[in-house]
Amino acid sequence: MDRHLWLIGMMGSGKSVVGPLVAYRLAGTFVDTDAVVVSNTGVGIDELWERDGETAFRRLETAAVADVADGPSAVVATGGGAVIDPVNVTIMAASGAVVWLRATPETLSRRVGDGSGRPLLAGNVPVDRLRSILEERSAAYEAAADLIVDTDDLVAEEIAEAIEAWWNES
Repeated sequence: MDRHLWLIGMMGSGKSVVGPLVAYRLAGTFVDTDAVVVSNTGVGIDELWERDGETAFRRLETAAVADVADGPSAVVATGGGAVIDPVNVTIMAASGAVVWLRATPETLSRRVGDGSGRPLLAGNVPVDRLRSILEERSAAYEAAADLIVDTDDLVAEEIAEAIEAWWNES
């Protein structure tokens, strides 16, 4: 791998499951920006979110995206809201290719379950809240993406295979 492959999409879209599979197929490494934030702070995402708020978390997320972009090429799973900040999108585009793992709110809800440990779902009916968040972010996901993979009817291996084929052709 000579550049980063950034995976974007909603929570439950499969970034953290598909990312390691793609990295293996491309003989690369896998990095999760949420894990970078946790490693840098020593605090879990849900606790950070609750303690410091979304704005503080987003600053830490942008720092993690920048750190990863400056490091060795990797397959990178971003947090679902990373595309909200145009700085993140610019960093991702400048350092590699961006793949949107797209799924319907119903699929996302099935995958995230009751939303435990997901600050944006706290106290909400997951499918309704996911639909609302997806509506807010869809244009940003689409604008950032070099490739869109609809994941609703695919298993992780099929998604990884599709990304690998596209990567090798690009």
